[in-house]
Amino acid sequence: MSTTVNPSGAGTPAGAGGAHLKGMARGGGLNLVGAVCNQAALFGIMAALAHVLGSADVGRYAECFALLSLLGLVSLAGFRSALTRFVAIHLADDDASGLRGTVRLGLGTTVAGATVLGLGLAAVAPWVADYFHDPQMVTGIRLVALTLPAATFSDAALAATQGWRTQRPFTYIGRIYEPVVRLALTAAALALGAGLVGALWALVIGAWTAAALAAWSLYRRMRLAPQADPVYRIREITSFSMVSWLSALAATGLIWAGTVLLGNLRNAQEVGVFNVSTRLVMLAVFVMAPINAAFSPHIAHLHHTGQSAELARTYGSATSWIVRLSMPAFVLLVVFPGELLRVFGHGFRTGAAVTVILAAGQLVSAAAGPCGTVLTMSGRVWLNMVDNVGVLILDIALSLWLIPAYGAVGAAIAWSTALVVANLAKATQVRFTLGVAPSGAGIGKALLAGVPAVAAAMLVHRYVPGWLPTLVVGTVVVTVAYLAAVLLLGLSQDDRTMLSALLRGRGRIGRIVAGRTSTPGA
Repeated sequence: MSTTVNPSGAGTPAGAGGAHLKGMARGGGLNLVGAVCNQAALFGIMAALAHVLGSADVGRYAECFALLSLLGLVSLAGFRSALTRFVAIHLADDDASGLRGTVRLGLGTTVAGATVLGLGLAAVAPWVADYFHDPQMVTGIRLVALTLPAATFSDAALAATQGWRTQRPFTYIGRIYEPVVRLALTAAALALGAGLVGALWALVIGAWTAAALAAWSLYRRMRLAPQADPVYRIREITSFSMVSWLSALAATGLIWAGTVLLGNLRNAQEVGVFNVSTRLVMLAVFVMAPINAAFSPHIAHLHHTGQSAELARTYGSATSWIVRLSMPAFVLLVVFPGELLRVFGHGFRTGAAVTVILAAGQLVSAAAGPCGTVLTMSGRVWLNMVDNVGVLILDIALSLWLIPAYGAVGAAIAWSTALVVANLAKATQVRFTLGVAPSGAGIGKALLAGVPAVAAAMLVHRYVPGWLPTLVVGTVVVTVAYLAAVLLLGLSQDDRTMLSALLRGRGRIGRIVAGRTSTPGA
C-alpha cells in the first residue's frame, strides 16, 4: 500500500504495507552515510591534533567542544525535539498556521538565547579558564562563544526540516558539510602552524557557513506550505520544550561530565586520553544517531495517528539494525583496544581499559534501541527527563568518588554504569506506559552473530604479530566472520523490506546530488 503525499509533505498512514519501514530505511541509510562522514571527520581532527600538538591540546579542544555542546543545548531550550515533533504533527493535520508559528517560535527563542549566552561566555572566559586551571584556554573559550549562535540556529533549523520526514538537509549539511569543512580547515590550520587556535577557528567557520545553508534549506520547505497567519501555541510547545530541554541537557551532561570533572580534578592529559577512548567507542555506535534521527518523525506520526502495531514493528527494526551495524565495531573495541589506540600515538595506550569499559556500557545502550526517542516523540518527554536527570546525578556522584583515585578509568566506570541504568529504565517504561516492545528476532540474532566474530578476533590477537597487522587482519576477519554468521542466521521479512528500500534509494541519492529530483524525501 502506498503513501499519499499531500502538498505539505505529510502522508496518510501506510498500514501494513511497511511504508514507514521503507521511509525509515531510506532516511536511515542516508543518515548512515552522513554519520560515517561525521565520525571520520571527528576522528581525523582528534588524530591530527594528537600527532601535531599532543594529548594536552587534544584535551583543551575536547573541553572547548564540551562547552559548546552543553551551552548549545541550553540555547536550544528543548526546541530540537519540539520542532521535529510538532512540525511532523502539523503536517499530518494540514495545519499551516501551527506550522509557521512553531517554526518562528522555535528559531526566535533559540537564536536569542544563544546570542545572550555567547556574549556572556565571552565576558567570563578568564574565569571559565580558571576552572580548568588553564589560562591558555581563554582564546578557545571566546571562539566557542562566537560559534554558539550559528551552531544553535543550524541545529534548530535542521531539526525543523526533519518534521517533513526527510533526512536530507540534516545529513548533507549537519553530518557531511560541516564536519568535513571543519576537518579540512583544521588540517590547513595545523599545516600552517596555527595550532589549537587555528583548529578552533575552523570550528567557527564551519558552524557559520552551515547555518547559512540550514536557513536556505528550511526556507525552501516553508515557502511550499500554504500561506496562513502563524498561530503560536506557546503553552503546548514550551511545556514540551522545557521538559525536553532538561532531558537533553541531562543526556549531554552525561556525555561530557567525565570530561569536565577530569579537567578540574586531574589534568588536560587525562582528559585527552579519556576523549580519544570516547571517540573510538562513539565510532562503534555512530549508527545510533542517524537511525534515531530517521526514526523520530515516524514515531511522532505513528503515535499521533494511533498505529501501535506499526510503531512496535518499526521500533524493533530500528533496534535490531542498531545492534547489527554496531556489533563488529564492539568486537574490535573489546579485543583490540590497545591496537586501536596506537593509531593516535604512544601516549594514548593507557586508555585501553577505558575503551573496554566504555564499550560495555554502549553495548547495553545499543541493545536497548531508541527507547528514549520513543518516550519523547510519543509525548512522554517528562519520563525521559526524569531518567536523564537521575542518571546524570548518578554519573556525577560516581565520578566525584572514582576520578580522584582512578582518573580516566573512574570516569569510564561512572559513565558506563549510568548508561546501563538509564537504558534499562527507559526500555521498561516504554513497555509499561505505551504497551510497546520492539518486535522481531533481529536483536537476538545480531548478538548471537557476535560470538564467532569474538572467537575469530581472539585467534588473530594471539597469532598475528605487530599492532598494525593485527588490527588490519583482525578487522577483515571479524567482518567476514560476523557477516557469515548473520547470513546463516537469516534475515526477517522486515529486514528484507528495509534492504530493498535502501538498494532502491541508492540511485535516488545520486539523482538528488545531481539535482535531478525534488521528490519528498527519506
